[in-house]
Formats: sequence, C-alpha cells, structure tokens
Amino acid sequence: MHNVVISGTGLYTPANSISNDELVASFNAYVQQFNADNAEAIARGEVEALSESSTAFIEKASGIKSRFVIDKDGILDPQRMVPRIPERSNDEWGILCEMAVGAAKEALQRAGKTVADIDGVIVACSNLQRAYPAVAIEVQAALGIDGWGYDMNVACSSATFGIQAATTAIQTGQARAILMVNPEICTGHLNFRDRDSHFIFGDAATAVIIERADLATSKHQFDVVGTKLLTQFSNNIRNNFGFLNRAAEEGIGARDKLFVQEGRKVFKDVCPMVAELIAAHLAENQLNVADVKRFWLHQANLNMNLLIARKLLGRDAEPHEAPVILDTYANTSSAGSVIALHKHQDDLPAGSLGVLSSFGAGYSIGSVILRKR
Repeated sequence: MHNVVISGTGLYTPANSISNDELVASFNAYVQQFNADNAEAIARGEVEALSESSTAFIEKASGIKSRFVIDKDGILDPQRMVPRIPERSNDEWGILCEMAVGAAKEALQRAGKTVADIDGVIVACSNLQRAYPAVAIEVQAALGIDGWGYDMNVACSSATFGIQAATTAIQTGQARAILMVNPEICTGHLNFRDRDSHFIFGDAATAVIIERADLATSKHQFDVVGTKLLTQFSNNIRNNFGFLNRAAEEGIGARDKLFVQEGRKVFKDVCPMVAELIAAHLAENQLNVADVKRFWLHQANLNMNLLIARKLLGRDAEPHEAPVILDTYANTSSAGSVIALHKHQDDLPAGSLGVLSSFGAGYSIGSVILRKR
C-alpha cells in the first residue's frame, strides 16, 4: 500500500461578481412588478404577494456578501433572472471543461507535475452539464492526459468523496497521481425568484492533485492521514431536474426542478452529524480535536460552520482555525471546502494537522484528515 499526499490545489474564479446590493435590487424589482401585475388576484386572496429581500436579511441568514458568477447580466435582469450561457457546439470544449482546465493548470503547477504524470481524472461536482460523455474524459482530452476519467456526484460532498476515491486508487497501485476537479456552475440550478434561496450560490472550480508520497516533489504537500464518508437519505435538499422530466410533462417548470431545501431542518440535522463524524474520525486515528490547527469546512452557511466548530472545540473557533471564504464566494457546492484549503494552507508549519470536511444533499458528509509535510 502506497502512502498518499495532496501535492497541489488550484482555483478558477469567474471574472464577474454580484454584491448583495445588486442581487437585492434585481430581486426586489421582480417582486414589485409581480405584485403590480397580480394586484387584483392578490386583493382577492387568490395569489400570495411576494416579499422583498434585503442585504441585512441575506448576511444574517448566511454570512454571504457577494458571489462570483459565470454570467452577471442574465441573473440581474428582472425579466430573466437566469444566467445566460450560450450553447456551444459539440466540437468545442464545454464550459465545465474550460473551468476545470483553468483550476487544473494551477494545481499541476503547485504540485510540480506535468500531464504526463497524471494517470486519471475525476470530475466530482453537483452540477454536471450533461449525462454523457463524462466531463472527466473531456477534461482528460483537453489537457492531453493518458489513462482514464470518470464523473461522480455526491452533491456538496463530491470533492471529499473524490479525494477518497483517488486515495484508494493510488494506495492500491492503480495510479501514480490523479487529478480531481470540481467545476461548479451552481447559479444554473438556482431559482433567483425565491427569496429564501436566491442569494445562496456562486460559481467556481477547484482542482486537487493526489499522488504517491514517494513520487511527490511539491512544496505544498499534505499527507492524507485518513478519509471517512457517511451518507443518509434525506429530501431536505433536492433538485429534481433531469432527462426524465420530458416524460412527465405535468412537472415541467415546477419549483422542485431547481434547487429547493428545508433550510432549518438541514441546519438541525446536519450540524451535529458533521461534528460527530469528524470527532469519531479523529478518534479512530488516535488524534485529538485540540491537535487540529485548521478546519477547512464546507462553505454553505456561516452559522453552520460556527456551530460545527463550536461543537468540536467546545468554544468559538478563532478565524484562522476555521477560515471563511463564503463571504465573497457564497456556496460553491463541492468547490467550497477546497477553496478554503487552497487559500488558507501556506501559512501552516510542517506537522500541522487539518481536517477538510464537506456536507450537503443526500445527506452526504466527507472528512479528510491532512498533515502538512
């Protein structure tokens, strides 16, 4: 069995950012027009009037202040409120491929690797743009990587599950190094006309190089001490969009064909599950929570992260112990915890212990214990 390290991470950030003020202005313009257009039905009690949103509400509910997006104009247009992403021909690289390649190139550079060193590609994300061919095989072709590739989806936990799959393949000698990428266009599945969720998501892509420790030369290495995964079925986070929708016309356009969640139930269910899984994972590896210098948690909601850290540490975490990036990136699904790792790792001294953890629809939870080399 080979020892395994993460030797490089990469990040692709879209050029456009939307502030809460911009998002609220667009949403409220839609609400005002809707209420005006339906004034008589609202007065008769046949239609429920919509309520406006506010920057204060968004920041209190989530901790999010802005988000990067693939397309800004389409989202902010009150008559559209959907990103405008032109269709590409089958002879062009897809947009997820393009994002993944951007993140992968930085990860390869930080790992000191070339494409000739990579034996496999895993695209692990919530929002795959098509059923087939696998986006991973497209990324493999775009980069010129020999070997194999496949897609996987475990919602927001896709990255940690992808790291676990790559780690197992390397431990058993199936690959020397694997590129695991998380291209997420979360704004494509978001209902920007829903007050409770229109602010939650942003777009980004991350990449991680996982490789045999004896072949690694990077200055940015982390030993993969262990991985632990958990899934438990729940409908509290769901998206019913898919190819079968065309076979049930009565459901086309319904609210559940985009992201929907029971936020309070998710908060109540998931926070203790995550804290318990991380604590158990550390104990299984004869490690104490107090020895962990950094928690790179899934960046979905600030209040969730604060509570999980508090449950683990028995106190409020210091900012450097559980760094936050969702204030500027929002929830980027599988990419979130990896963005936190990418941006908050270089200051750690050798020997530092960290935990990368994600949690989301499924429910799905992943924990990866890392030690800085």
